Amino acid sequence: MKRQDDDVADQKRPRREIKSMKIKWIGRCAAAIAAMFVLWQLGAIDGAIAQSRLVRVGGTDRTTMVTVTIGKSQDVQTGTGFVDIMVGDPDVADVNPLTDHTLSILGKKIGTTRVTVYAEGKKLVGIFDVEVSYDISRLINELRRRFPGSSLRASSVNGRIMLGGEVADAATLDQAVTIARQFGPEIINAVSVMSPQQVMLEVRFIEISRTAGRELGVQWNRFGGNSIANIGSRQNASSLPTVTDTAAGVISGASPFGFAIGRIVASGVTTDVMINALEQKGIARSLAEPNLVALSGDTASFLAGGEYPIPVAGSLGQVTVTYKKYGVGLAFTPTVLSRGLINIKIEPEVSQIDTTHTVAAANGISIPALIVRRASTTVELRDGQSFVIGGLLQNNSQNQVEQLPWVGSVPVLGALFSSKSYQRNETDLAIIVTPRLVRPNRPGDPVKSPAEDTMPPNDPDFFLMGKAEMTRDEARKSPVAKLVAGPQQFTGHVLDMPQGISNAAIQ
Repeated sequence: MKRQDDDVADQKRPRREIKSMKIKWIGRCAAAIAAMFVLWQLGAIDGAIAQSRLVRVGGTDRTTMVTVTIGKSQDVQTGTGFVDIMVGDPDVADVNPLTDHTLSILGKKIGTTRVTVYAEGKKLVGIFDVEVSYDISRLINELRRRFPGSSLRASSVNGRIMLGGEVADAATLDQAVTIARQFGPEIINAVSVMSPQQVMLEVRFIEISRTAGRELGVQWNRFGGNSIANIGSRQNASSLPTVTDTAAGVISGASPFGFAIGRIVASGVTTDVMINALEQKGIARSLAEPNLVALSGDTASFLAGGEYPIPVAGSLGQVTVTYKKYGVGLAFTPTVLSRGLINIKIEPEVSQIDTTHTVAAANGISIPALIVRRASTTVELRDGQSFVIGGLLQNNSQNQVEQLPWVGSVPVLGALFSSKSYQRNETDLAIIVTPRLVRPNRPGDPVKSPAEDTMPPNDPDFFLMGKAEMTRDEARKSPVAKLVAGPQQFTGHVLDMPQGISNAAIQ
């Protein structure tokens, strides 16, 4: 009767209220199912964690590897009871018994050690190795979050973190290694780059040195019967050059350019007038273009120059020799980033021996100095773009005046009793870098060398025509070769091997 009354009551309720009650009932059921699912998942996760931290030793498998995170503990359960524990290296891990069937292992230091468990009567219960490593699970989760869809993986090798798998480019690899270093300082990089790229770096050292100078001086030398005097020379009076010696120097070219002499003889007194007027201009251009190819992420370097010895004083009066490098050097590390951007750490250098500046060492040995142009920087460029990474504009001016006091300060007339010189040096230096993405030639493609377009001359062209080198077109059109050898062309001297002889015949 009650059920019928409820049905009648339900029929009398409005349809909206019935529909609302059904929706609430469905929502409660869904919430209950979701709660049960979450609890089931939490139970499964807790079970998985408990299972991962529970390792059984003993039975048929008597040696087991247990991995413990540094600074954390893990429990190990034995199949039978034990009474004694032996740890190979207590500094790596601390092992404490919890019960007669359970051990607690605390990771103290990165490394590996062995733990042996004994029962009564020194009966062996189990042996297992303990490896203390960094927290790799957090690193794995971070790599999956940062690089979804990649095959990057992390593992532990003797306590160190090892990265493996494949990445698309070197930039991704660099980011993965940087993240891994936050979990451990020592990273074993075993990641393969799917499309490794090679970078050729073109470096140009352009240096222009300009020199300008002017000199104007008048020197008076007086030779009398009882006295010798001079104006404009710092030499001793007894060592003053005579007009005969000076004239011989002018004729032979030993005297400086722009040198004039004159002699005035009066009453047995000889007066020599020497005028030195000189203007100098000079320009020197220096160009060095080192090119080097390196794989993305690797460092490449080369030196085109030499080494000169430097004596170094040792113990007990012994002298050892060290060598200093000089020449054109280049070291750079390219990293190809996304969308063709290239990160370059570059250290170019051009140096040469400076014999004008030396340092005196023992036993009369002098060591020359070095003129060095060096740069060290990191830039980011795209393929084919150029950048001036270094520049130098140096300007040195020097004025020097030597004159007779008071008289040399008189306008116009003082020029006859003074010596003036002006010197100016300017140096312009620029270092330009241009990276290019390159690929190796295909098998069979010819590779030209700097000597491909030229060849040595034959004997008639060398001895009769005076040519030290010839192009291939000149060798084919050489009239001397046609006259001597007939229609068959030849190049090279008598001792050169004919081109038709094969390597097999030479061997």
